[in-house]
Amino acid sequence: MKKFTSYTILSVLFLMMWVPFACTDDFVKVSPAYSIDSENYFNSEDDYYQALVASYDLLQSTYLNAILGEIASDNTLCGGESPTDVIGWQQVDDMIHTSTNSNLKDLWNWMFAGVQRTNYFMEFSDKIDFEGKEEMIAEIRFLRAYYQFELVKWFGPIPVKPDARFQLGDETRYPRLPVSEVYAYMEQDLLAAIDLLPVTPEQTGRVTKGAAQALLGKIYLYQEKFAESAAVLEVLIAEGHYSLVTDYSLLFENEGENGPESVFEVQYTDLEGAGFGCLQCSEGNVAVGFSGVRGYSGPLFTSGFSFNVPTQEAVNQFEAGDKRKDVAILDIVAWAAETSASYTSGNEHTGYFNRKYIPRKRSDEAQNDLNLTNPNNYRAIRYADVLLMAAEALNRGAISDSRAQTYLNQVRRRAFGDVYHDITYSGTALTEAIYHERRVELMGEGHHFFDLVRTGRAAAEIDGFVAGKNEVFPLPIEEIDFSNGKWNQNDNY
Repeated sequence: MKKFTSYTILSVLFLMMWVPFACTDDFVKVSPAYSIDSENYFNSEDDYYQALVASYDLLQSTYLNAILGEIASDNTLCGGESPTDVIGWQQVDDMIHTSTNSNLKDLWNWMFAGVQRTNYFMEFSDKIDFEGKEEMIAEIRFLRAYYQFELVKWFGPIPVKPDARFQLGDETRYPRLPVSEVYAYMEQDLLAAIDLLPVTPEQTGRVTKGAAQALLGKIYLYQEKFAESAAVLEVLIAEGHYSLVTDYSLLFENEGENGPESVFEVQYTDLEGAGFGCLQCSEGNVAVGFSGVRGYSGPLFTSGFSFNVPTQEAVNQFEAGDKRKDVAILDIVAWAAETSASYTSGNEHTGYFNRKYIPRKRSDEAQNDLNLTNPNNYRAIRYADVLLMAAEALNRGAISDSRAQTYLNQVRRRAFGDVYHDITYSGTALTEAIYHERRVELMGEGHHFFDLVRTGRAAAEIDGFVAGKNEVFPLPIEEIDFSNGKWNQNDNY
């Protein structure tokens, strides 16, 4: 099956279509070799397909969401070479970020670029008809909900312009909508998409019905709509299209990509296409190189920039006998003693690295910049996550602790390889067990900070976290200024 991978050159072409050309006198008399504006596109099935690919393309920039979300939590420290290495990440780690943080601005810009591209498609969705267009629209609806969900998680209220691109000046006309209203738009998109998406994708990496069901269940859970969340997630589970991978140790290796546990996976390749001046242009998973062991020489792995280093407290969360620990955590001291590998220490060195997403050795054919072209896919939604979300919704919604235990224990039986670690708690004790399981099962995957925030535990767990402020991040100062006073900054920033 062909792997569906977006290429940055395509995105550049789309940006060229959307932005008027600027000319000097030297170029006024030169006819462009290629000229088409955005209003005259979408004339064939292939045009729609290319616009669909461009809408997927911004998923690759979510490497930032994953690594920065992990750094924001109590799972890891920022690390890097020094306390000023990628200063915006360091500030988020210490919870001292402000509205001038350039990395948060990147996250805002890239996710809104994703929304803009999906809206571009929807603006012209009725221009021509062809077989398969409805499925493409369903994919676009999922992608728009995905980008909007990321924006809401990070920034809270956002403006929404349904089925049309934002134009210059809209920042003064479209207010930031309450989060509940933005969620309603996401729900509408996903409910419309579910019945039109295939169970098995036409190309590996494209959105499926299961991905839309899982994202909808997650959005319900974030709103504490427990009955709705449990209902959609249990339908997904009962349909039986996904299963836990038996060998957890292979789950984050190349051979584990797009497997039976993959509900939605962001595709990366080792193709060149970026530089440090345009990290969002990369076809590789940039977070992987940043998370690698500094100065490493030895088997299995290659070196990186020593960011996102797990804390001892996070490592201690794994119970004795939990097979996930050695998959999630690389103990570099023990590994070096075992293999004679060498390495150097960076800032905030803890001795631990996020083994799920550090660079692996590659074939001799891979001659590109290894730090920018790591082909490790990001497992955005795994079936284990679906099971744990269903367990949480059933328990916290006082629907069925018995079924919650069943889903929780499926995950634990895979982790320990036996039935002797099953959880039999109920009520709040079961809630705490589910929270614990989410932390260790999803360690290093960028979810824990948002789990802490949505369940009201962040202030007690994250150093420097201020309740009433750090639940969301500040909008870039430019967005506030451009709105002419129509948008207010998030509280206490």
